[in-house]
Amino acid sequence: MNLILFEAGEIGRPLPLADRRAVHLLRVLRRRPGEPFDAGIVNGPLGKGVIESVGADALAIRFEAGAPPPPCDEIHVLVALPRPQTARKILSEATSLGVASLRFFPSEKGEAGYAASTLWSSGEWRRHLLEGAAQAFDTRLPEVAHDAGLKASCAALSPGGDRIALDNYEASGPLRPGLAARPIALAFGPERGWSASERSTLRAHGFELAHLGARVLRTETAVVAALALAKAAP
Repeated sequence: MNLILFEAGEIGRPLPLADRRAVHLLRVLRRRPGEPFDAGIVNGPLGKGVIESVGADALAIRFEAGAPPPPCDEIHVLVALPRPQTARKILSEATSLGVASLRFFPSEKGEAGYAASTLWSSGEWRRHLLEGAAQAFDTRLPEVAHDAGLKASCAALSPGGDRIALDNYEASGPLRPGLAARPIALAFGPERGWSASERSTLRAHGFELAHLGARVLRTETAVVAALALAKAAP
């Protein structure tokens, strides 16, 4: 945890000792009253936190705001709903890499039951965004949306920029580096691949099909690899 993140409404309130942030401050960072630590407000400024006192049940913390963080890259990720353990990794890693949005949609070859996971219904998904942002020393979280299908996800994108769908079977060539210099949308299909009608939908919405090489990658690995290429210097 490289940054201790707080919601705006938490500033000025005691931080329970059972909270994982308090545990990290006291047991990992070994901060004591009067000692500063790196902190930030979710989607707000970075700054410094200071432990004012350690009570029987909570920490009293003061936050001193600094500069706002840089904006997220204009990278928008579309992902066919994966199994929950895969989604957890994507939420965290894509946030660490600074994407602007994540849009999840049910796919024709995907498992419909993934949408009913407690990951989504309990709000657990947001914790993984926070972990990714804290790891990257950033406060900004991507927009996360659940769409009715691929068409809805494509229609939600702003016009302009590059649109690339990763595909091992009908790609015209490899994913090129440096695409994030302008807005870009990256689409990732389910484990079983895109259907013929989904490929038609992607092409109709201006997506080019590209690959990441001959190897078949896990979805979470493909997302990280594609984002790294998109952000690399051309």
